Amino acid sequence: MKPHFLNLFTSLCLFLFISSTDGTQLIVVNNCGQSIWPGILGSAGHPSLANGGFHLNFGDQVVLNVQEGWSGRIWGRQGCHFDQNGKGTCDTGDCGGFLHCNNAAGQPPATIVEMTLGTSSSPLHFYDVSLVDGFNLPVSMVPVGGGVGCGIAGCELDLNMCCPSAFEVKREGKVVGCKSACLAIQSAKYCCTGDYANPKTCKPTLFAHLFKAICPRAYSYAYDDSSSLHKCRAPRYVITFCPPK
Repeated sequence: MKPHFLNLFTSLCLFLFISSTDGTQLIVVNNCGQSIWPGILGSAGHPSLANGGFHLNFGDQVVLNVQEGWSGRIWGRQGCHFDQNGKGTCDTGDCGGFLHCNNAAGQPPATIVEMTLGTSSSPLHFYDVSLVDGFNLPVSMVPVGGGVGCGIAGCELDLNMCCPSAFEVKREGKVVGCKSACLAIQSAKYCCTGDYANPKTCKPTLFAHLFKAICPRAYSYAYDDSSSLHKCRAPRYVITFCPPK
């Protein structure tokens, strides 16, 4: 079978699979030009999908079938090396040194996709991309279907290119992550804790303004404006690491 017919056949099979499956689906795509290792953590009372993490070669995608009401986060890990038992390390987003995150969160800095796919009081899906834990990889979450009002959440540009030097995380001389102001400076003002643990006293800093200017569709600090939180009721969402510009 010729390559272009094979690609068409594969796409058709994927479409038929997606169309015939009930419930909400997350289609996770790697467009980064290199391998990544998505990590997944369910919120309290919710399971972590796909054993908490998996490997994606460049160009690969994985379809996750999600129960209604699931809540959790997904992030990308890069520069990972795991042995045959799934133990190892990642340059960014590491979750305790395991391929499968085992209910562990990713080590910041990491770009986080957060979602709650329906609640007991509302059928709506809530989702956002957060830079509160810093940045490591561009990512977007795009609804497929769902009608008018469903927005795109994302930080689609590479913040590592303009990261303040004091916030940089480097591996072998290359910037692979950008810390949040909270992580880099560790003060109540920047972390929105203590006397700053409310929206009246916790205001965007110079660094939050920088993140917001580059990625206006992402949360830049804990009490960012509500335009960064999206509401929808779509049957599926495409989460793309390193989305095309």
